[in-house]
Amino acid sequence: MKATPQISDNEWEVMNVIWERAPVTAEEVIRRLREGDASWHFRTVKTYLGRLVQKKVLAFQKQGRAYLYRPLVSREECVEAASRGFLNLVFGGSLKPMLAYFVEHKKLSAKEVRELKAILEKES
Repeated sequence: MKATPQISDNEWEVMNVIWERAPVTAEEVIRRLREGDASWHFRTVKTYLGRLVQKKVLAFQKQGRAYLYRPLVSREECVEAASRGFLNLVFGGSLKPMLAYFVEHKKLSAKEVRELKAILEKES
């Protein structure tokens, strides 16, 4: 399995737009981000896009004066890498204490409990 680069919280926000809209221009990314948070600036987004290209998470193609960005890594691959990193960092790579922690500290609905049981039974 290829190593998926770690991406920051802000890079996740940029990538979420790209995963939903690719191929997409930087202008479209900034417009979509500003819909949720007006504090995003064009230069900041361009910086994140450049970092994501360097990390080989994004590719771009010049089209006229604009650059079209597309993901090189799927959302699922990034979720897997982030989850694995969190599990290793916080719970020493062990799934049981992580599940126990969240079950004990997070209020689960009856439906969520049934869904978790079904997943665990399917995997056994």
